[in-house]
Amino acid sequence: MHPREGWQADGTRRRQGLSRRSFLQSGAVAGLLAGGAGSLLSGCSSFLTGGTSVPLPRPNNPVTWPTKDNAAIASGLAPETGATLQIYNWVAYVNQACVNSFAKKYKCKVEVTTFNTMDEALSKLRSGLSFDVFMGVTVDVLGQLIESKLIQPLNHSYIPNISQAWPDFRNPFYDQHWQYTVPYTIYTTGIAWRKDLVHENPYAMKNAWAMPWQSKYKGKVAILDDYREGISLGLMKNGIFSLNTTSKSQIDLSRQSLQDLASLVDVHIDNNDYTEVPTGQTWIHHAWSGDMAAAYEYMPKGVPVEVVGYWFPTDGRGPVANDTNTVLRSATNPVLAHLFLNYLTGLDIALENISYNGYMQPLNEITPQRLVKEKILPPSLMSTAVLPTDFRRGLGELQLPVDADALWQQAWLVASNGI
Repeated sequence: MHPREGWQADGTRRRQGLSRRSFLQSGAVAGLLAGGAGSLLSGCSSFLTGGTSVPLPRPNNPVTWPTKDNAAIASGLAPETGATLQIYNWVAYVNQACVNSFAKKYKCKVEVTTFNTMDEALSKLRSGLSFDVFMGVTVDVLGQLIESKLIQPLNHSYIPNISQAWPDFRNPFYDQHWQYTVPYTIYTTGIAWRKDLVHENPYAMKNAWAMPWQSKYKGKVAILDDYREGISLGLMKNGIFSLNTTSKSQIDLSRQSLQDLASLVDVHIDNNDYTEVPTGQTWIHHAWSGDMAAAYEYMPKGVPVEVVGYWFPTDGRGPVANDTNTVLRSATNPVLAHLFLNYLTGLDIALENISYNGYMQPLNEITPQRLVKEKILPPSLMSTAVLPTDFRRGLGELQLPVDADALWQQAWLVASNGI
């Protein structure tokens, strides 16, 4: 699951139109398992889709995707005139002010159509729904998009702002030479807690991933409703940091730990970290950094934001993920689409965008200190900002072989049953 999944079209899970700057699945799984999917190929470096073998990108197995029969647009083309740029994006994942300023600059109209899950988005694109820009594309679906020729290679001459991005994203392991993607947002998964209600400091703990497993906080602990994040938490609690493991014994160990957690603290499973910790409904919450960056918007009157903490390991051994922006092959306004990707990668526009959605963009000049200076982030929540070292040392929850993915999902179904 993506941090944006489950958000309502009316924006009820986050205040709409407010800038921070203004404020200081699973019958398929059962079928796979019934068919004997428990037999895994531990060294699997590709998966099958449509009968074609598609690589599984890994930091130690970078992938250069093919561009045959899928050429980029020519250089030097003028932006389309009298156009309406069609954008397909997650709910509440781009600042409308940024969209409006782009439309004004390029004398065009822009329409944003939203989706709630990546499965929904992919299904509609495969059915023939047509847009120019596909935003928030997760790394794990890139292979499917490219193999199906749903997105087109980029012409880099239209995207000079890539020079402002971290070097990592000018040659990312999941898309060598950034042939198809421009970086959008980046985030970590860690532990949020109420410092005034919880006596432990995760930064002082030997293994803070075990922080939720404390009976004295019964009824006040929650973990994210996400099978990859949930099983990963159980793995890390046991000192296992292979977050793309295909080992059934390791997955089973994580499942048992999550079942123990349910018995120990009556754990809640939800993605409301950004509201529950500020209000004190939950004292310890497995959390996404971009959500917790918004914590001060939800503090009760008279309660300072400083009581909210967010921990991500200083050695970087925790989940890190990023989203990308792409141009669809069906684009009728491909030049404007390229220019929009470039626009969102400019520093000033990126800062304005972050002030709305909370999710940091990996640009060289966007640092925790800069976010504080711009009054986008409270000083006490600088730990929610992602550093280049976090991306380089962090643990990606990447595309799994189909049979391994089935084991992860089945383990999560069992662990979360009845909670």
